[in-house]
Amino acid sequence: AGSWSQSLSFSLPQRSQQLKHSAWLAPAPHRWNSSLPVNIGVLFVPQQEAWVVERMGKFHRILEPGLNFLIPLLDRIRYVQSLKEIVINVPEQSAVTLDNVTLQIDGVLYLRVMDPYKASYGVEDPEYAVTQLAQTTMRSELGKLSLDRVFRERESLNASIVDAINQASDCWGIRCLRYEIKDIHVPPRVKESMQMQVEAERRKRATVLESEGTRESAINVAEGQKQAQILASEAEKAEQINKAAGREANAMLVKARAKAEAIQLLAAALAQQHGSAAASLSVAEQYVNAFSKLAKDSNTVLLPANTGDITNMVAQALGIYTTLTKPQAAKTQDKVPSTCADPQPAPTEALKAEEASSS
Repeated sequence: AGSWSQSLSFSLPQRSQQLKHSAWLAPAPHRWNSSLPVNIGVLFVPQQEAWVVERMGKFHRILEPGLNFLIPLLDRIRYVQSLKEIVINVPEQSAVTLDNVTLQIDGVLYLRVMDPYKASYGVEDPEYAVTQLAQTTMRSELGKLSLDRVFRERESLNASIVDAINQASDCWGIRCLRYEIKDIHVPPRVKESMQMQVEAERRKRATVLESEGTRESAINVAEGQKQAQILASEAEKAEQINKAAGREANAMLVKARAKAEAIQLLAAALAQQHGSAAASLSVAEQYVNAFSKLAKDSNTVLLPANTGDITNMVAQALGIYTTLTKPQAAKTQDKVPSTCADPQPAPTEALKAEEASSS
């Protein structure tokens, strides 16, 4: 057991030198601990550290922070694990997206040792193992996304990487708290095409906004014209109503009153002496005038059978008037006293005498 521990102790510096040399060639994320403390029997463990002790090459116990006692020569401090949060810089790596675009991505990994025993005996170099797992997970997750979705879904991409690391590192006693993508490098040509796409999108937005502004302006102008027409029509309607309620109504009342007075005067004139004869003469004149205008108003003219007999036509018109005025004449005779001084001749006979003299 002693020879095996000595050979292992001699091999550890060589291993550390190899790791340092590889770190110098390519900066690998690795946290270097100080040299292991020597067991002198009485030890003081710092806060937030866990010392793994082996007794005769076998795991014995984990020293808690504070004062601890060990047996010299039998007990040996084999590992020193820090319980603080560890920040590891994940080196830049290349990954291919779903649309075959090669990206260069680097990130930062935040770890914490949850179980010092598993972190010491579960894996040779837990930090290096977690870093490699983060890189492979990053490549696999990027292969599921297109270039545009990579920039939009960085948070979900980080969460997926953290979940994948925690599932694999549970048996190592390490828990991944966060993973953040620092920078994404795009090939120059792809970057130029993305810039052109952004410019085209900006121009598109500007055109759309301009067209929307023009549309809104046209809508506002149309709405204004519509409201103006509505208000103008309402004003015109109100004006017409006011006119009808005012001047036209008064004019109609004046006309109605004048017509009523004219009718009263006409009735009074007809009630006087020789009124029926004057009315018969007026009706005959109107009949003759209306008959003379038949050919002027329309091309179609309806003529009676005895067109040439003017005397018969006038007699027919007077007969119609006499038939309409018989009841009024009977009432008038009842009112007039029978002792009239000079009885007047019949209206029809007087009208016939006048027509004969005029002809």
